[in-house]
Amino acid sequence: MTGLTLRRTLFGLTAAVMVGGAPLLYAQADRGDGAGGTASVAPAPPLAPAPPQSLDGAPIALMYDLGSNRTLLARETDRRFIPASLTKLMTAYTAFEMVKEGRIALDQVITVDPETARQWSRRGSSMFVRAGDRITIDTLLAGIVTVSANDGCVVLAKGVSGSVDGFTREMNAQARKLRMTDSHFNTPNGWPDEGRTYTSARDLAKLTKAILTDHPDLYRRYFAMEEFSFNDITQKHHNPILGAVAGADGLKTGFTNEAGYGFVGSAQRDGRRLIMVVGNTETSRERKQISRDFMEWGFDEWSTTRLFGKDAEIGRVKVQGGSHTSVAVAAPRPVFVTTPIGKAPNPSVRIVYQGPVVAPIRKGERIAELHVNNGNGKSSRMDLVAMEDVAPANRWQQLRNGLLGLVD
Repeated sequence: MTGLTLRRTLFGLTAAVMVGGAPLLYAQADRGDGAGGTASVAPAPPLAPAPPQSLDGAPIALMYDLGSNRTLLARETDRRFIPASLTKLMTAYTAFEMVKEGRIALDQVITVDPETARQWSRRGSSMFVRAGDRITIDTLLAGIVTVSANDGCVVLAKGVSGSVDGFTREMNAQARKLRMTDSHFNTPNGWPDEGRTYTSARDLAKLTKAILTDHPDLYRRYFAMEEFSFNDITQKHHNPILGAVAGADGLKTGFTNEAGYGFVGSAQRDGRRLIMVVGNTETSRERKQISRDFMEWGFDEWSTTRLFGKDAEIGRVKVQGGSHTSVAVAAPRPVFVTTPIGKAPNPSVRIVYQGPVVAPIRKGERIAELHVNNGNGKSSRMDLVAMEDVAPANRWQQLRNGLLGLVD
C-alpha cells in the first residue's frame, strides 16, 4: 500500500490508500451505538459467477470466503435441516473448548463402559470400541473426526460430562455462544432422534469458522488425517475432497436416510481459505461431485486482494482516561476483499467503535470493528484488537489529556 494521506473529519480520520493501483477509501469513526461484537457474514453479491451445474443437486448450499468475510453463494442458508453426522462438528468444537479452558486434557484416559460398548460399537460408523478399553481423548477425537465414530462420541460425552445429556447441554451452550440461532443438539453423534437435532447451513458456517479461528492447532491435528486405526482396524477418512482438491484439509460428512447426504468442507490456497456447506443431496456419489466442483468454483471464479496483513496496524482508536490518548488496532488475521475474476476490486473500509474506549485496555482486546465494503454496496465486518496495553492515566497524564481535550 502507498499514498496514505489523512484529514480530520467530524467522526475521526479519513485516508486514501492505494491498493492494486486503485484508491482504497478508509474512514475511522467512533460511535456510541454499541458497534463491535463478532464478525458477520456478508450477503452474496449480485452478478456473481454462475455456479457449477452439478450444484443443482444440492437444495442447500453455501460458500464463504473467510479472509474477506464474504458469502460467495447462498441457497436456503437459514433452512433448518437434520445434520446427521455433521453434528460431530459441534461435538469436536465443544471438546476443543473444554481443552482450552483446562477442563479436560488430550492425554486424559476414558474407560469404555459395557453399556456404551453394547449399544454403540459397530452401530453405523464406528471405531469398534470394546468394554474396558482405555482410550485417550486425543484418540477419541481422531476417531470422531476422521471416521465419524458414533461410539467414540458417546464414550467422549459420558467420559467428560458424566452423561450424554450433560454433554449435549454443553453443545447447546456453545451453539448459543456462537449465535447459532437455527440449531439444537439432542445427541453427540447425530443419530436419528425424530428431528430433535437440527441446524442450518449458515449456522454450520459459523461453527466451522469458530473451529478454524479459535482452534487452528487442533483443526490441523485432526481434520486432515487421511486414515484412522484403532483395535487393529484401519479406516479411510470419509472426506470427499481430501486428497482430491488442492488445499483441502477438512471437515465432515453426514448421512442418514431422513437427512440425505451433507458435507461441510474447507480448503486453503495461497493464504485464502474457503468454507462450503452442502445439504440434502441424494447420493454419496452426487455429494462427492458437487463438493469438488463447488470448492473449485470458489477458487477458480473468484479472486482476492489483500488489504492488510495479520497484526498490521490499520488505524488508531481514541482512548479516554488512559496513559495514551489513542491506541493502534490490527486485525488478528489478514484482511482480504473478494471479487469475481476479471472485476477490479473497489473496496472502502471503515473503523467503527463505541468510543472513546475507556482505559485500561489490554493488548489483544477486541475494541473495534473493521467494516469493508466490497464495492457492491454490501459490507462485511471483522473484529479489531488493541496492539498494546494502555494503562489508566496518572495525575500528570490526566492533566495532559484534559488540556488536549480543550483543543481537540
